[in-house]
Amino acid sequence: MKIEKVNIDSIKVYPNNAKIHTAEQIEEIKKSIQEFGNNDPIAIDEKGFIIEGEGRYLAQKDMGIKEIEVIKLTHLTEEQKVAYMLVHNKLTMNTGFDLDLLEEELSKISSIDMKEFEFDIKEIEEELEEEEKTQEPSFNYKEQYGVIVICKDEAEQEKVYNSLLDQGYECKVVTT
Repeated sequence: MKIEKVNIDSIKVYPNNAKIHTAEQIEEIKKSIQEFGNNDPIAIDEKGFIIEGEGRYLAQKDMGIKEIEVIKLTHLTEEQKVAYMLVHNKLTMNTGFDLDLLEEELSKISSIDMKEFEFDIKEIEEELEEEEKTQEPSFNYKEQYGVIVICKDEAEQEKVYNSLLDQGYECKVVTT
């Protein structure tokens, strides 16, 4: 991939972008760029339409930046462009955070106000407490003993599992 600098006015917003960019989100992106720099080029097609990075584009335009970094994705068909736009935006929404690790990492940051980016340690602690209340007891490896049986396929796994259950063993099925 080649990163190029282009005039911001040469870039066009894709008119059917299904991703919503609120004014609040654009402000957050601007704060991120101001704090950390612009570290993520915008992907455009050969006609200058944004394939991914519209929020970053809008933030930089609002900041008065005249030249921005882009990558050109000229190898995609029209169908692939639309599919990639949707997939790229959806994948970022598919998972959340490990709240324990997030809290640990946030505790390492003292000079940057992470609340500006919607990271509030008190809210995270409340979420952790709520999660602990509703969480089912987990398998505790330190207090229990187990045996891992490697099976050649799902049918054998089911047979071994049922056999162990019949013998009175508590079993958990794991697929790797």
